[in-house]
Amino acid sequence: MGGVCGKINQKRQMKIMLLGLDGGGKTTILYQLKLGQVVTTIPTIGMNVETVEYNKVDLEISDVGKGGGMRPGADAVVFVVDSTDKERIEESRKLLRNIVKQFPREEVVAIVANKQDVSGAMIPEAIAEIMFMEFIYTRHECQAFGISATTGEGLYKVLDWVVNTVSAKSKYVRL
Repeated sequence: MGGVCGKINQKRQMKIMLLGLDGGGKTTILYQLKLGQVVTTIPTIGMNVETVEYNKVDLEISDVGKGGGMRPGADAVVFVVDSTDKERIEESRKLLRNIVKQFPREEVVAIVANKQDVSGAMIPEAIAEIMFMEFIYTRHECQAFGISATTGEGLYKVLDWVVNTVSAKSKYVRL
């Protein structure tokens, strides 16, 4: 007799993939969300997976490092760009374009310009332009954000947008 009552009480779940070049701050973001603090990290080999509860939703967040591969069934991709690394911005653009081509569904894509707290960082709008968000818009709901993984500034704006956008596009009911 689970019926409607069982579904109402069931906690919602979403899968989010943190993708981007090494050194962009993916692991720092993951543990800032999980622990609320900065942890000392080393380059991720494979994948770190943590569950974070946010606004009555269990977010399974996968930080994909070198050799981690793609995970099928993600509801959203958070693509992290080191906004201070102008020398690798083209490499980031190419990686994002290849990632977007691999997703057959209309996943939600958040482009995150990390390290906004560092002097000389490119602004999120410039990152979005370089990343060719128009191309991504043809297949995915997409938004750019500026954040600082070390301070946590802007992270919850990203989560709000991801959770609300995925909820609006799918079977999830907003609470």
